[in-house]
Amino acid sequence: MLEVNELAVDFTLHHSAVPALMDVSFSVGPGETVALVGESGSGKSVTSQAIMGILPANAHIRSGEILFDNPETGQRVDIARLDPESQQMRQIRGGNISIIFQEPMTSLSPVHTIGDQVSEALFLHRDASRQEGLKLTEAMLGHVGFPDPARALRMYPFELSGGLRQRAMIAMAMVTHPSLLIADEPTTALDVTIQARILKLIRELQAELGMALLLITHDLGVVSNMSDRVVVMYHGRVMEAGPLQQLFSNPQHDYLKALMHAVPRFDLQPGERLVPVREIHSEIGALIKQQAADQLLDASAPHLRVSEVSKTYHLHRGSWLNTESREFLAVDRVSLEVERGECFGLVGESGCGKTTLSKIIMRAITPDQGDIIYHDGNRAIDVRALDNSALLEFRRKMQFIFQDPFSALNPRMTVFDILREPLVVHELGDLDYQREMTTELMRLVGLDPRFLNRYPHSFSGGQRQRIGIARALALQPDLIICDEPVSALDVSIQAQVLNLLKDLQQELGLTFIFISHNLAVIHYIANRIAVMCAGRIVELASRDRLFENPVHPYTRALLSAVPHPELSQPLNFEAITEGAASEPSLWPLPFTLDGVSRTEFMELEPGHFVRVAAGSKPSDLAA
Repeated sequence: MLEVNELAVDFTLHHSAVPALMDVSFSVGPGETVALVGESGSGKSVTSQAIMGILPANAHIRSGEILFDNPETGQRVDIARLDPESQQMRQIRGGNISIIFQEPMTSLSPVHTIGDQVSEALFLHRDASRQEGLKLTEAMLGHVGFPDPARALRMYPFELSGGLRQRAMIAMAMVTHPSLLIADEPTTALDVTIQARILKLIRELQAELGMALLLITHDLGVVSNMSDRVVVMYHGRVMEAGPLQQLFSNPQHDYLKALMHAVPRFDLQPGERLVPVREIHSEIGALIKQQAADQLLDASAPHLRVSEVSKTYHLHRGSWLNTESREFLAVDRVSLEVERGECFGLVGESGCGKTTLSKIIMRAITPDQGDIIYHDGNRAIDVRALDNSALLEFRRKMQFIFQDPFSALNPRMTVFDILREPLVVHELGDLDYQREMTTELMRLVGLDPRFLNRYPHSFSGGQRQRIGIARALALQPDLIICDEPVSALDVSIQAQVLNLLKDLQQELGLTFIFISHNLAVIHYIANRIAVMCAGRIVELASRDRLFENPVHPYTRALLSAVPHPELSQPLNFEAITEGAASEPSLWPLPFTLDGVSRTEFMELEPGHFVRVAAGSKPSDLAA
């Protein structure tokens, strides 16, 4: 159906040509799934843009062919020779070949309803009346799993969760029944359960419509569960290509072998490290080393104790004359303890309350009730009672690493100003001290201090995340909250950052609260893990006990939805139920949460707790 031969694409930068693709060749057969695998910058998305005829203005196809067998006309067309604005290309783009983009929020218009956006492609490529088009659109929204398709027609993207926005993108791509679907990182930012549902949905639609799929991803777990053939790209070239079974069981190229070693797996041995494609070497400077050595702290008391913390939001909708109000319980009586020097993992889907809880701990959000006690090694500090200068002083002890490394850094500030800013705010040292500290921080995260005068846009995603880590370490904190710090990174860059965090924890004696929806990442870095759903912690245990003996149905559902990069452990798509796993009222007894009955933590064995109905016995779990 699609044949790419010797494709070469150049970008024009500062009046010179920079090659992005060099002699790329592969093919996609009717109904076949081909996976394009590689890091960011390897040329995967440029390949998809060339196929769709949507290359940026400063890019052009230097040579090669993109041959597409159009099933509607029966003709073979060379897309590389077509004018991207021609009527023939416009008919192919969207009508015969559709694309799902990586980030649904930036791909959907915020000022148009979902119904208008999905039906737009239908009206462009099919001869249908408005009434008929909206009826077909509603049917497609139901097909991709919207719980109320008729209501979804009138909703705007900001009213939808990440998973539903991605489904809207899929509906937009599928409503014209294309013969080839290009999925560009369709599940990168999604939770494992939602990811599994989206993958299951794509497979079902593919089988029903006889559609071919070009899947662009860096997740080898997704590749092993979805593809028939694999094409591995690096720096604009195809390194290795072949059937899935052959490449996974006997990889030949060193780059593919390196990618496989960089993926966090559940069978890693104690002390075994991930092997990134390119290792980074951190260096602890004299200032940081001295301050770390000065900290002789009491480790007998928990570093952080959170007790019965709750947070309710009041949501309003309607006009200013007729306003409806309802309550949304974001965090419900959460209690936990974090020991000094450990990495405490917090796992759950988007919207479960992980980030809200972390902001409450940081005093960025005020809870409705509960206590937060921070032990600095000498005394216990009531975090909720702090104000003004006491709160400013406390900020030095606890810092935050954000999920998105690009939006977390000011694009108008140099890296020097970004790293120096915390020192200026807290009035630490003179300019010479601050310059020396920023230099040490750059070396600490494996970056060249000569880059201090650069701006964030000139760094890759992994480098930007390391700058964010350096900024969090500038004040020499004892505890760092890491909110999904590697979810937007490639597997090889992810391995670099995870190894760096583990090294920093060991060398500087740091305590981490590590928030993630990626269970393989949590398994690699955390000592103890709390599983959170619908604002509540439902299970808490050491890493080994939680993965060896998950008890709560939600924990089991999370583990069953993780795609393993092993052909011997395929996802059971049939067992992935639609929404039941994350719906507390549908959990079996005694785990059911109905908002009325009282629940409590039951200790199954030392350190392993599970939330059940009050008065339950261990025998009830076995039943």
